[in-house]
Amino acid sequence: MQSQHIENIVIVGGGTAGWIAAAAMSRLLGAAVKITLIESEAIGTVGVGEATIPQIRRLNGVLGLDENEFVRETRGTFKLGIEFNNWGHIGESYLHTFGDAGINLASLHFHHYWLRSQAEGNTAGLWDYSLHHKAAYSHKFGRLDRVGNTSMTGLAYAFHFDAGLYARYLRKHAEAAGVQRVEGKVVDVQLQPDTGFIQSVTLERGEQISGDLFIDCSGFRGLLIGQALGVDYQDWSQWLPCNGAVAVGCESTEPLLPYTKATAHDAGWQWRIPLQHRTGNGHVFCDGFTDKDKATETLLANLDGAPMGDPKQLRFTTGRRDKFWHKNCVSLGLASGFLEPLESTSIHLIQSNVSKLIELFPDRNFDPANEAEYNRQVSHEYELIRDFLILHYHRTDREDSEFWRYCKHMSVPDNLREKMTLFAGNGLLYKDAEDLFRESSWVQVMVGQGLMPKSFHAMANRISSDQITRFLSDVQTLIERATNDLPQHQDFIAAHCKADLQ
Repeated sequence: MQSQHIENIVIVGGGTAGWIAAAAMSRLLGAAVKITLIESEAIGTVGVGEATIPQIRRLNGVLGLDENEFVRETRGTFKLGIEFNNWGHIGESYLHTFGDAGINLASLHFHHYWLRSQAEGNTAGLWDYSLHHKAAYSHKFGRLDRVGNTSMTGLAYAFHFDAGLYARYLRKHAEAAGVQRVEGKVVDVQLQPDTGFIQSVTLERGEQISGDLFIDCSGFRGLLIGQALGVDYQDWSQWLPCNGAVAVGCESTEPLLPYTKATAHDAGWQWRIPLQHRTGNGHVFCDGFTDKDKATETLLANLDGAPMGDPKQLRFTTGRRDKFWHKNCVSLGLASGFLEPLESTSIHLIQSNVSKLIELFPDRNFDPANEAEYNRQVSHEYELIRDFLILHYHRTDREDSEFWRYCKHMSVPDNLREKMTLFAGNGLLYKDAEDLFRESSWVQVMVGQGLMPKSFHAMANRISSDQITRFLSDVQTLIERATNDLPQHQDFIAAHCKADLQ
């Protein structure tokens, strides 16, 4: 019997998406599959995302990367969450952390006990019971799996890093595993006349490269999935209206913060991402409510260090492809869609989609069932993340600008509206099994932006007021002790993963 196993994978485009795909596939599929990656030094990468979420640690583990080496090689820092400034009200801030507030008790989430204590006069905020919050604002970090012998979990963390250096780092590992890199620009795509499948791609110098499976990592162009195969793009601008960004690095300032900042402005928001050698900054905006010159002016006026070069401009449309897998082509990264970097999900979507592709990996017959299931799973994940991002814009009391009035009063997807209504009643949340964001994340963003439940779950009444008071006090004591034992973020990096900046 002749084997129908895929033997030749062609990845069009490098950058973070291309090299994550190459590194993961070479690691998990082994030498039986030839992997060729085509990229051109003449084509720049977008590189707006230099912040991640904790799931990247799974990818690094699968790839066998040493974490200290990875942080050192990418000039990275550690991240405990994202600080949101001016989103619910001007002058207000909250930290969406990667961890839980407090400790869940007797099968009930902590925030219900906190809500009961609020009803009884406790004035402490939710984040007064967060280890991540205390560590972040103390500028501390350490690898802490659990707090002593208690049930309190330790620090969940992710990274800030230079995306260009990360791609270079992954390239080194992928090439060592046998991936062949071809320098060149793809100028044409040949389709099989009988099936419409991709047969080969042609480089600018005339060379043709054929394959069984093609991975489109060509960025917004969608060279294969869109231009060659004609898969349409769903526009989600009615819910996520920002469509442009200007980005610039600036000189680092101390202390080295272990969290990202996202500061809302009149017609968008600005990110701040601390690296070892610089701080990454960008202003995401909607050109229906401002223009690129005003956005650039706002960006430069809100840097905390001298700019390093001229701001770079980026245009995008939030949304996704109608299909992510079509015929013998799978799109990854920006070729698949774009969900702005508000919650640092771009790199996660790449690694998640690669994982799903490997789970549903086809043979050369390309069973339509594999394609359909992949598209269902990826579509659902995009939509769940989309709704979480919409929450940040929609759940606001700001009406000080036309942009924020639009966001506050816009219609939102039914699932999000129902989730907000359920939480507003007594703090309940329906958790979709495939949702990237945990219940703790939804609670933090809803409460942080002013959506306070009217009541709490009846199970929180099982203990007395005195017991709740002692329970909350014990939580704060554990947090204080754990934080005191952590090193400063900058000191931890200096001791374990300091980059050579010479």
